Amino acid sequence: MASVDRPGPGGVLPFFVYGTLRPGEVNHRLFLRGRTAAEEPARLPGAVLYEGPGYPHAVERAGSAIAGELITPGPGAYGELLAALDLLEEYAGPGSPRNLYDRVAREAVRGDGSRVRAWVYLAAPPLALRLARAGREIPGGDWLRR
Repeated sequence: MASVDRPGPGGVLPFFVYGTLRPGEVNHRLFLRGRTAAEEPARLPGAVLYEGPGYPHAVERAGSAIAGELITPGPGAYGELLAALDLLEEYAGPGSPRNLYDRVAREAVRGDGSRVRAWVYLAAPPLALRLARAGREIPGGDWLRR
């Protein structure tokens, strides 16, 4: 099981988003529009995407990578955005059996090759096991090109 990392100095991390929170998708309009300082393409190594009921699930897997965006919250928006995304992603806290996703800190890779730690929501262990056994993988790890 992946450990949940804490934010570094300053307590703020950007978010790596890979599904309905990406620009042009429904939850981007509902949750992120007007609350971001920057949005840039990025990849998340060590993960694979599976189809879900209208949205994808990311699961840790060495040797794979998924496409998404690195989202930097706008000034003053971090706390509100973190709480809203935790609710959306059904994240109740570290190790909670109610979690659909676990919020973990991982290194994302920007288009220029630089790396940055970011929050990402990965399928919680029970869901990750079900997906590994019977899920439908999204070829190429890109929700927008499914």
